[in-house]
Amino acid sequence: MSDVLTIENLSYRRNWKTILTDVSLQLPAGQIIGLLGANGAGKTTLMRLIAGSAVQFKGQIQVGGQTALARRKAGVSYTGQLTDIDPRWKVGQIAELMAQLHPDFRMADFLQLADLLDLQQKQRFNRLSKGNQRKLALAVTMARRAQLYLLDEPFDGIDVMTRKAMLNSIVRWLPDTATMVISDHHVTDIDQLLDAVVVIKNQTIVAHAAADAIREGGQSIESYFEQFYEGGENDD
Repeated sequence: MSDVLTIENLSYRRNWKTILTDVSLQLPAGQIIGLLGANGAGKTTLMRLIAGSAVQFKGQIQVGGQTALARRKAGVSYTGQLTDIDPRWKVGQIAELMAQLHPDFRMADFLQLADLLDLQQKQRFNRLSKGNQRKLALAVTMARRAQLYLLDEPFDGIDVMTRKAMLNSIVRWLPDTATMVISDHHVTDIDQLLDAVVVIKNQTIVAHAAADAIREGGQSIESYFEQFYEGGENDD
């Protein structure tokens, strides 16, 4: 299969600080990839750049072969898309907005996901707990039929049982030909889902490995990731 995501020589600075340097990455269709790194390593920034929420970078990002911002954004469904919504809006209103913004948004799928995750349509966003806000972000993200899904810490603040329900939702609603990138602190929760692992350290990608190869080498995904941080993060 062809690559869904291609990044070439990507560098990004914000407020005079370098966040990412010389990042190159190719991700094929039909995979689930774990994006792993310490806090502040640049995982969220990389996702925002891919999704088109952050701009003014050096290098090139392609999604489905598209580099133009509008076309690239059309192929990406990102959990960070609720950042700028009116906090007084109700869950149902937010879903209606997503349907207007994205032609590939499927309201029937959203309603099923919302019911599965116990989200109330008439509840206002600012009245939702942090966990329910995460569930809503997942529901609107997975209700689209995109080429690339970006899940940024989707289980942060979520209890164990709810995490399991969310993981089941991911598996059930992810299109076979789509690719998903998950950034998560709970590595053991997602390790069995992963086809590959990408590790960020020192502002760049230091590893991209097949999950099966890691397992066959006698390591867990968590121990593989941790070996890159045994000496701590280098801030130079």
